[in-house]
Amino acid sequence: MAAAAAATDASKPYIPLNSGAGDGWSKEDEATATCFCGTVQLAFPTQGPGLINSFVCNCTDCRKITASMFASNFTVDSKYLTHVRGRDNLTSYSQSHTIASGSTMTNYFCSTCGTLLYRVSSGSPGQSILRIGTIDDFNLHETKLRPQVEQFVKDRVSWFTGVEGAKQFEAGAT
Repeated sequence: MAAAAAATDASKPYIPLNSGAGDGWSKEDEATATCFCGTVQLAFPTQGPGLINSFVCNCTDCRKITASMFASNFTVDSKYLTHVRGRDNLTSYSQSHTIASGSTMTNYFCSTCGTLLYRVSSGSPGQSILRIGTIDDFNLHETKLRPQVEQFVKDRVSWFTGVEGAKQFEAGAT
C-alpha cells in the first residue's frame, strides 16, 4: 500500500522494484536509468541545460527497434550523461538505412538483458536519446519527462490518439 501512496505524490520519487538492481535514485536535478537486469545504470539531468527535450516518436524505425507502436524518449546533452556502471557491458549497433533523416543512428544495448538504453544520431552530435521507460523514478515519467512533442504522427497507429497536449509533427521535429 505504501508504494501506491508514493506513486500518487509526484513530489517524491516513486522507484518500484523494476530492475535486477533495485538501487535507482532521483534528486531534484538528476536521476538514474537502469536496464532490466541492473547491469547498466546511467545518471542524467532532469532539467536544463543538460535536459534538452522529451518526446514520443511514431517513426517506423522507433517502432521496430522498441518492438512497440511508438518510443517514448528524452534527449540530453551527452556531456551531462554519466555511466554509473556497466559501460563495458553495452553493445552498439549502427545503421542509417531505415532512419528518415539519413543520419546514422547508433543504438546502445545491455549485452546481458538486451535493454535499449540510448541512441546517438550522427545528425545530432553531442546528444543522447534515452528511453523514458528505463528511468528508475516512475514519477518522472509523469512530471519532468512527460513528452512535450510527438513526432512522425503520420506513422501513428490508428488506435493511439497521441500524447495529450504535446506539440505534434507529421515528420521529425525540427
